Amino acid sequence: MYRLNEEQQSIVDKAAALAEASIAPHAVAVDAAGRFPRASIDALAEAGFLGLNVSTEHGGMGQGLRTACAVLDVIANACPSTAMIYKMHLSAIAAYEAAGSDLAPYLQAAAAGKHLTTLAWSEKGSRSHFWAPVSQAEALDGGAVRISAEKSWVTSAGEAQGYCISTRWAEATNPTESMLYLMLADDAGQEVAAPWNGIGMRGNASSPMQLDGLTLDASRAMSPPGKGLDVMLGVVLPWFQLGNAAISIGICEATVAATQKHLTGSPMQHLDETLASFPTLRARLARMRIATDMARAHLVATLDAAEAGAETAQLLVLESKTVGAESALRVTDMGMRACGGAAFSKHLGVERLFRDARAASVMAPTSDVACEFIGRALCGMELLG
Repeated sequence: MYRLNEEQQSIVDKAAALAEASIAPHAVAVDAAGRFPRASIDALAEAGFLGLNVSTEHGGMGQGLRTACAVLDVIANACPSTAMIYKMHLSAIAAYEAAGSDLAPYLQAAAAGKHLTTLAWSEKGSRSHFWAPVSQAEALDGGAVRISAEKSWVTSAGEAQGYCISTRWAEATNPTESMLYLMLADDAGQEVAAPWNGIGMRGNASSPMQLDGLTLDASRAMSPPGKGLDVMLGVVLPWFQLGNAAISIGICEATVAATQKHLTGSPMQHLDETLASFPTLRARLARMRIATDMARAHLVATLDAAEAGAETAQLLVLESKTVGAESALRVTDMGMRACGGAAFSKHLGVERLFRDARAASVMAPTSDVACEFIGRALCGMELLG
């Protein structure tokens, strides 16, 4: 499906086996308790997957977006919360790699399974406009900075070892003159401000964080002065967007499988048939399969364009998260309808997938904001004008 070479397919096969054996068995309990899937993340770490996109120079697998999307797809099929945590890790690692040699020890730690990281960009004051932090660094001697900020929806809050945080550059005159910095879990001046209790993705610990007088030295900078936005859009956004699309597709795939199993395995004893005998239900299942395949085809076309450096790549990357998110909304809705009353109970798993599918469309950039970007691009306008 993803047109992988032998090495890439071997990695994805390993991820699929790990997902079935060590991630899927925890998914129901993670959702029910709203707890961080530590056992699942530990399994990924022990198998070397925290180093999936860490360069081989630093001990990682050195894989790109194509492999990452295929891996996220199979993990999301097993546990979307785990997949979301992992996607945020891969997105932050892309920023680490772009930052240069100062972050090499953390890349090596990730490759060794000892450093989980994430993004902390969105702020209470600018909400889903992640590219426009309202906090502003205070310059100190020797290139150090002091940062105070209200960060919202930080995946893996209080669980990660590293955080790629954003703030306005100390010399900024507008919100897009930003900086990225590495914050470590043991740095003073941070706290998880509230527990996470979401309708879906209940295990991803997506809590707000309060930064109060956080002091970082110059070695923690992850972007050139005032150029955080360039790293956000040019380096991290493709990993974030395409990774989100892959997770949504994994949710679609799991919903199709659960619905198919229910329709073909649920008897209508008085008719001596199963639910699959009803044309309307078969048609729903067919539309679910079509929507899933279409979303994955769009993702693969985006990967092809990105790898080829095609002119269409930027637009396709902007589209990708929305295509996946909206497909997951449709597919899980059809799954609920096809499975009927049984879907409202938790034993099929469709209800959990229905809730998890709602996350991508409201994550920054939301589907509405992404469509505004796409519309501006189509009209020849600046995205952030």
